[in-house]
Amino acid sequence: MKPLAFIRRRPLLSLLWLGLALLLGWAWQQRVALQAFPDILGAYSAKEYCSCRYVMQHPADYCRGYVRQYLPLSSLLDDARARRVTASALGRTHSALWLGPREGCRLDP
Repeated sequence: MKPLAFIRRRPLLSLLWLGLALLLGWAWQQRVALQAFPDILGAYSAKEYCSCRYVMQHPADYCRGYVRQYLPLSSLLDDARARRVTASALGRTHSALWLGPREGCRLDP
C-alpha cells in the first residue's frame, strides 16, 4: 500500500498521527523546561503565600485562597511563629522564609 493511498483512505487517522508526532517533537525540545515544572509549582506557591501573608500582611485565609486559585497544591503549611511557609505540589516540597520588612521572603535552597 502506498503512503498517499493510506492518507486518502484514512485522513482523520493520518492527522492524528501527524499531531502526535508534532506533540512528541515539541515535548522533546522542551524536555528541560517540562522537567523543571514540578519544582516551579511548589516554589512559586510558597513564595507567593509568604509574600502575601508576611510582606503584604493579608489574613491567612485570603492568602490561602489567592495561592490556590491558580495552582493545585498537595499541602500548604504556614508556621506563623517562624514565619516559614512550606508548599507541596506534584511530589516536590519547597519552603519560603520571611527575612524582614526590607528583605521580604526568600526561598530556602
